[in-house]
Amino acid sequence: MSPDTMIDFGLARPASAARIVVAMSGGVDSSVVAVLAAQTGAEVIGVTLQLYDHGEAVKRSGSCCAGQDIYDAKTVCDRLGIAHYVLDYESRFRTGVIDRFADEYAAGRTPVPCSLCNQGVKFTDLIGFARELGADCLATGHYVRRVIGADGRAQLWKGRDPARDQSYFLYGTTAEQLDFLRFPLGDLPKSEVRRLAEEAGLTVAAKPDSQDICFVPDGDYAGLVKRLRPETAAPGDIVDLAGRTLGRHDGVVHFTIGQRRGIEIGGQPVPLYVVRIEPESRRLVVGPRAALAVSAARVEGVNWLGEGQRNVKAKVRSLARTVEAEWDGEWLSFLVNEFGVAPGQSAVLYDEERLIGGGTIGETRGTFARAA
Repeated sequence: MSPDTMIDFGLARPASAARIVVAMSGGVDSSVVAVLAAQTGAEVIGVTLQLYDHGEAVKRSGSCCAGQDIYDAKTVCDRLGIAHYVLDYESRFRTGVIDRFADEYAAGRTPVPCSLCNQGVKFTDLIGFARELGADCLATGHYVRRVIGADGRAQLWKGRDPARDQSYFLYGTTAEQLDFLRFPLGDLPKSEVRRLAEEAGLTVAAKPDSQDICFVPDGDYAGLVKRLRPETAAPGDIVDLAGRTLGRHDGVVHFTIGQRRGIEIGGQPVPLYVVRIEPESRRLVVGPRAALAVSAARVEGVNWLGEGQRNVKAKVRSLARTVEAEWDGEWLSFLVNEFGVAPGQSAVLYDEERLIGGGTIGETRGTFARAA
C-alpha cells in the first residue's frame, strides 16, 4: 500500500506500543479499516458481534451482515495475521434493537433501528470490550469524519463523500465515545476503498454492500413485525381526514406515514397518502400530499455533541437533504414545510458539515396535525 494512503489514527503513544480494535462486519469497508490499522504498525484485533435473528437459526453479525460475513471477517484477519474475536450478543440485540423495532411499528411510529444499534450494541458494548482489551481506540468502517476542534475535543463531521455519509445514524454518539472512536474511511470515496481492498488482495474487495436492515435481509419488515406482534396484522378501516370510511386495510403493519403504495381506494380526485396511524383503533388516516406538510417536530432524548444553537441544518430521514430549521430546546421548526416526517424517525442537527446533535421525533405539527 502506497504511503499516500497512510491514515493517522490519532494514537497517543507510538504505534509499536499501541493496540487498535477494529469492528469487523465481513464487508469491504471494515476489512479495509483493518488493513489501514495494520499498516500503522500497531497491534490490531478484529471483533465481530454475532447475533441471531429473533430466535431463528440464521446467525448475523452486529455490523449488518449474516453468518457468511463472520467467516469473511475471519478470513481477512487471517490474511493480515491479526487476532479475531466473535462475541455472541443475541440477547442484547434482540431486546435492544429487534424488539424495540417491532414495538415502534406496533405503536404506529417509524423506527430507525440502525441508530438504536449504534447507540447500544455496537458502540456501547464494543467500546467496553475494546477497553477491556487495553485498546487505544476502536476503529469502524462508517463514512464519517472525526475532526479535532480548536478546543482540542473531537467533533463528528459528515463523510467527505455525500453519497456515502452515515452521520445520520450516529447522532447518539457521546463525546466520551467519540474520544475513543476512529473513522478511517471518512475522507475516502467508496471507489478508493474498493481499490485499497483489491491492492491488499482481500477476497471481499468486490463484495456487494448490504441494502437492507441486517435482521430483515429480504426487506420484509411487515413479515417480521407480524411474527413478533401479531396484533399489527389485524384489518381495520381506512378513513379520510374528516373520519369518513373510505375502505379497509389488512393490517397497520403494512404502512408508514407518507406511504402511498398499498392504499387500494378507487375513485379519488387526488392520490392518497398515509398521514396518521391509529394502532389502538386500527384506523389508517389518509389524505392528499398537502396533508403531510409538517412545520415543526418535537424532538425527544436529544444528544448534544456541539453547542445548543438556535439556527441549524436538520435532516429527518436518512436519504433526505438537510434543511434550514430553528431549534428552541424542544421543537424543531422548519423554515419551509417538510413532508413525510413521522414520529419515531431521527431528527439530526448540523452546523454545516458538523453533526451537533439529534434525537427522536415524538410528535409533529402542521397541516395534517390541525386537520386531524
